[in-house]
Amino acid sequence: MARAPLVRPTDAPPSAHTTEHGLGDAQRPAGGRGSADPDLPYHVAIIMDGNRRWAKQRGLHELEGHPAGVEAIRAVLRHARRRGIRALTLYAFSRENWARSDDEVIALFGLLEAAIRNETAELRAQGVRVRMIGRMDELPEATRLSIEDALAATSDGAEMLLTIAFNYAGRTELVDAIRRIVASGVSATDVDEAVVAGALYTAGTPDPDLVIRTGGE
Repeated sequence: MARAPLVRPTDAPPSAHTTEHGLGDAQRPAGGRGSADPDLPYHVAIIMDGNRRWAKQRGLHELEGHPAGVEAIRAVLRHARRRGIRALTLYAFSRENWARSDDEVIALFGLLEAAIRNETAELRAQGVRVRMIGRMDELPEATRLSIEDALAATSDGAEMLLTIAFNYAGRTELVDAIRRIVASGVSATDVDEAVVAGALYTAGTPDPDLVIRTGGE
């Protein structure tokens, strides 16, 4: 079935039904602070970068790097589960990525949808809860529906929290947090770090202990 035409987001505020606070909001998984191995980090974040360079270095079309990246993340996720990592965050698609070609953006959406379809059953069996952060309301309907299915299927996961940042940007997160604080009626004098932290997409999740940026740079 042909995909609907790609509609790029604008800088307008999120719609009234937006899910920009993050689909599948979750607190820390059960089991308390710490991984199975106390020498391992509790929360690992990975900035997924370098897929196109990887492909070019091997004489492949640059879009062929993205499926290879998905395979690498699949292996990382399984290894993290075996080692007892309790929270894993993947920065997969930034809002800046909309500036790429239609073909590449559509391919990335398709990869996300396929990965969700193929991996949800195993994630559920392994006790992994999936959460999405970013402006989900700006994504194509097919992508949103795939995400919602995965969130519902894994909502009871208590062994690991898998957060996927998709259509995410740090400044957008701050803008949305400020809007949420203003809408809540909190006075300016009452705004402190705790209030801001509670309005972020990642509210309730510990900060990453280890941040990895792939790509070899």
